[in-house]
Amino acid sequence: MHATTSSAAAPALIPPLPRGFGLVIGAQFASALADNALLIVAIALLNQQGFAAWWAPLLKFGFMLAYVLLAPWVGPLADAFAKGHVMAAMNLVKIAGLALLACGLHPVAALAVIGLGAAAYAPAKYGLITELAAPEALVKANGWIEISVVSAALLGAVLGGLLVSPLWVDSALAAWWDTHDLPADKLTGSLAALLLLYALSSLLNAGIPDSGQRQRSDAHDPLTLVLEFRAANRLLWRDREGGLSLAATTLFWGVGATLQFAVLRWAGEALSLPLSQAAYLQAAVAVGVIGGAAAAGRWLALHQARHGLWAGIALGLLMPVVAQIDQVITAALVLTLVGAVGGAMVVPLNALLQHRGALLLSAGRSVAVQGFNENLSVLLMLAAYAGCEAAGLPIAWTLSGLGLGVAAAIAALIARARRRGA
Repeated sequence: MHATTSSAAAPALIPPLPRGFGLVIGAQFASALADNALLIVAIALLNQQGFAAWWAPLLKFGFMLAYVLLAPWVGPLADAFAKGHVMAAMNLVKIAGLALLACGLHPVAALAVIGLGAAAYAPAKYGLITELAAPEALVKANGWIEISVVSAALLGAVLGGLLVSPLWVDSALAAWWDTHDLPADKLTGSLAALLLLYALSSLLNAGIPDSGQRQRSDAHDPLTLVLEFRAANRLLWRDREGGLSLAATTLFWGVGATLQFAVLRWAGEALSLPLSQAAYLQAAVAVGVIGGAAAAGRWLALHQARHGLWAGIALGLLMPVVAQIDQVITAALVLTLVGAVGGAMVVPLNALLQHRGALLLSAGRSVAVQGFNENLSVLLMLAAYAGCEAAGLPIAWTLSGLGLGVAAAIAALIARARRRGA
């Protein structure tokens, strides 16, 4: 009797996902799949061109730079137009950057161009979710979005590994694409495959229904927009729940971006894996995040979001464990667990942050503020990681120090939340 009552009440508690949500998921997946595969291909290009290992994290640095520099403007841009159309246009910018990379532009500079498109894509995507989904469905919608993001990271790592492997590089199709002898050398066919994914995403974006919501800024000059953004940033940080969730997600994404490169280096040194196979360990993390995100979306309601902080402590404490592993199977299992606790942490806190941001600001502006802080964290942590690489610091020390720092920071957030009654 009790089970029957719970089952009947569930649809009323969690509304269904909105019309057009499948197109949002599909477009996001295709674009993110190409983004993640591109990173592996770009690292292979750096190796091919003889660059030092510390250049690799600068690829992500270049990609994320626009997220920080353009944050005051991408939110109003996303709010002023149909968000599906904004997302479609930004994929065209990514295609332009990919073409420049194939024509010989330095990989870091080319990824900076692609990052221009990605910077405006993010507030449009997350803002559209906030506009389409009811507040009660936000955790569920975010769970699906994060599953899409991480599935793309999973398959993107696999795709990137394939696109730099001899199986693809020496294939007849890749050889046909390489007949023009562009400066990208034997990886031109790999870049062409990624271009097709961006084009598919752009087509799917164009079909996303318009929510009808617009919020044009009264200000048009850059200085006023910067001042408005600064005030919005301060407002979200000072909010009790918004500030807590923003601090946690900011830390998570900075650590996640750094871990992406640290795992590749660690797999090469500790497990003796080539780049094409080391990329598959990134996929193990992604599998775990999918499971953690799905569990959080299923079992945590919006008012329980701060419970995800405990998963953040587990995430930090697992990283020194990873640094001691020297077996591939064990590494894959532990990295899957790392991903699971990471997904369980970020999904509910991200939903809480979007909910508070939409109430205090607007859909596009709140996501732009979130993106600014999270990606500034990515830039700072990647710069620090590149410095560790250039200084020759052992990767086990880097992983262990990063993990313990994360655990301590999350513990401090929990203690602060308890003092403030959050």
